[in-house]
Amino acid sequence: MITQDRRILLDDTAIRRALTRIAHEILERNKGVDDCVLIGIRTRGVYLAERIARRIREIEGVPIPAAAIDVTSYRDDVSRQSRGNPAQGIVEPELDIHNKKIILFDDVLFTGRTVRAAMDALMDKGRPQMIQLAVLVDRGHRELPIRPDYVGKNIPTSKLEEIVVHLEEADGQDEVILYNKGS
Repeated sequence: MITQDRRILLDDTAIRRALTRIAHEILERNKGVDDCVLIGIRTRGVYLAERIARRIREIEGVPIPAAAIDVTSYRDDVSRQSRGNPAQGIVEPELDIHNKKIILFDDVLFTGRTVRAAMDALMDKGRPQMIQLAVLVDRGHRELPIRPDYVGKNIPTSKLEEIVVHLEEADGQDEVILYNKGS
């Protein structure tokens, strides 16, 4: 018989605190937000980037551009024929990323393949000065040499566990849940 345990790891308060800390870390590391652009990987990474942009505006009183990136056509688990033209419609709204400091956002970092796809898409759009990575949850199990610069919470997991992020904008509430798919 297969059972599935569910445990809330982060509630709305913990997520808010983690994002506030990440906003401060971004400001410290980059000495402000000059030439910085926040780009979220669809879907939940976009909401995280937008929240950080708002938080930075509250802290510093200056706006920072936030955009979304769709990496579907760059994923290595999608057949080449169904990818289409990868260079079209990737970053929305269209931004000049040449010589900018890109802070890329994703909800959960696992194997690193989604982040690699996002970096490939960004490099097709221009040559950023640098790309930094911010994630709400780092769960380990990397298949590629990718390491986040900003982490909301490190949650080491087993292969039998799954992390699911719910955000208000997409799911009606903020929480991070660990599912244990025991046997």
